[in-house]
Amino acid sequence: MLTRRMLGLGLLVTVISSAYAEMPAHDTVKGGKDHPLLTRFPGARLVGYDVKQFDEATLLAGKRTFVAGKWGFDKTLRLEGKHTRIAYNYPKDRSALEVMRNYQAALEKAGMKSVFACVKETCGEDFGDVFIERVSNNFIQDEAAFAEPFNYGRNANRYLLASGTRSDGTAVNVAVYVVDPVQDKNGGIYLDIVEGKPMEGGKVAANLNAADMARGIATDGKVAIYGVYFDTGKADIKPESAKTLAEMAAMLKQSPKLKVFVVGHTDNQGAVAQNLALSQRRAESVVGALAGTYKIDVARLSPKGVAAYAPLASNRAEAGRQQNRRVELVEQ
Repeated sequence: MLTRRMLGLGLLVTVISSAYAEMPAHDTVKGGKDHPLLTRFPGARLVGYDVKQFDEATLLAGKRTFVAGKWGFDKTLRLEGKHTRIAYNYPKDRSALEVMRNYQAALEKAGMKSVFACVKETCGEDFGDVFIERVSNNFIQDEAAFAEPFNYGRNANRYLLASGTRSDGTAVNVAVYVVDPVQDKNGGIYLDIVEGKPMEGGKVAANLNAADMARGIATDGKVAIYGVYFDTGKADIKPESAKTLAEMAAMLKQSPKLKVFVVGHTDNQGAVAQNLALSQRRAESVVGALAGTYKIDVARLSPKGVAAYAPLASNRAEAGRQQNRRVELVEQ
């Protein structure tokens, strides 16, 4: 018998009430696999899987509420990084409480801390409807069969969001959503795992042009420039920096009264004294190139090296260190 339910989100979920009451015999997703951080609950079958090497994700960190005429959440986490989504069915002789307690223990053992947890009505009205949407739209390949636990169990749910930091400084956030087996259906598990990681660079050229630099200085009094390259520990400008230097010179020529500090920045790797000296030499190299090759009046340029004293991001991970290694033009 085919049954349908129109949910509060306007999502139409089609389920088959009897033909799919049994557990799938095996994982149903080709290429799907458990996440290295979390083994699966015994007897569970993987029915939905998707991974993006770098993407944005929104994890729920608060109760679902109705405020100012619309539905929302008390708090959400908007994240970027490697995003893995996994859905399982688990046997109907187990409970959501048992499943969640096991995931919670595993996350605590890994050093992760609970950010938000809720059970059934404490999650807010129709909290489970949000996850029906997340497991739909072909995420679960046989949606009519293996998404049905999330529909039937939507009001018998448990949720946990946990956060932690790896030894290399990268953040990890894990959301676990579990529904009870209801009306002789299987149980359901849905995982959102977001691992902080640097985006792979070099895919798109994005060097600032003279107009971009001028706007940055006009708006913020400074502009960060990442297209001036040096070998590690050295202050000699590499040839591939020529295009960026030419744009810097063009901007300065378009604003002949502008005087700037040319500021060299490093990450925090190495001794502070060495990084101060290195950042100063690099700033002087940029001034020398602008004055010598591009004929900018050296009186308009003042080189300064500040090492890692003015970071734009955390130096705990390479993504942040990469952001901190830069040259800035600062209006005098």
